Amino acid sequence: MTDIPASHPRRASLLARERLVEGVRAGIVSEAGLIAHGRGEAFDYLLGERTTDEAVAACRAAAALLLMARRPVMSVNGNVAALAAERAVALAAAVGGARASRGAAEGAMRLEVNLFHRTEGRVRLVADRLRAAGARDVLGEAPDARVPGLDHARAMCSSQGVGTADVVLIPLEDGDRAEALRRWGRTVIAVDLNPMSRTARAAHVTVVDELTRALPVLARETVALAGEPDGRLRAVKEGFDNAACLRAVLGRMVARVPELDLGPPC
Repeated sequence: MTDIPASHPRRASLLARERLVEGVRAGIVSEAGLIAHGRGEAFDYLLGERTTDEAVAACRAAAALLLMARRPVMSVNGNVAALAAERAVALAAAVGGARASRGAAEGAMRLEVNLFHRTEGRVRLVADRLRAAGARDVLGEAPDARVPGLDHARAMCSSQGVGTADVVLIPLEDGDRAEALRRWGRTVIAVDLNPMSRTARAAHVTVVDELTRALPVLARETVALAGEPDGRLRAVKEGFDNAACLRAVLGRMVARVPELDLGPPC
């Protein structure tokens, strides 16, 4: 990995790029995943590369959904594994612990590998990356169900995971799969830096934030809400308006453009 000094103003972003490049070399990330990441970075510039109040509110609503879920599942692709395997595993543990403290019949949040550019070798590599980060039970290597309405490999899923889930967390997801999951009756939580994407608009709750910033906030909010009664959790969920949140984030991005210091005129 390139030696990036701690003083570099965009060190976190450059380190993320390095992790993705290493992921490509290791076979975890597809080359197309680099393009997708770069597109997301453009929106993060407009956010000021920070977690907004809207993102925190969305994480709180998402946490309420995960705590009330019957069987929550997090879908993991190559980019997620390369950028945030440890954070994904930590979130699953936080959700599982919070749900167990509430007496949920199935406390754990399962992790399931799902890839667009799918090969069995890549699935195994992503699953191994999650296991190396501490995951005990990773689904997706032996899919035995399909998401209705999808014709490509992303339709493949596990009957022990997405196939029987009621709430699905889909970070960095394609729009067609997000829409298909919603049509299938799943409650969808997305993490997506583009508030205009099909994924962001299809989800019930969209966290518009960079993945490695968003997952710890979601874990924190889940732990914070763990002791709340069901009525309070329902109020948090019902008080969240995803469309209004997306409009607010987009408005924040638009408002920031004229505020940027683009230097003196030529």
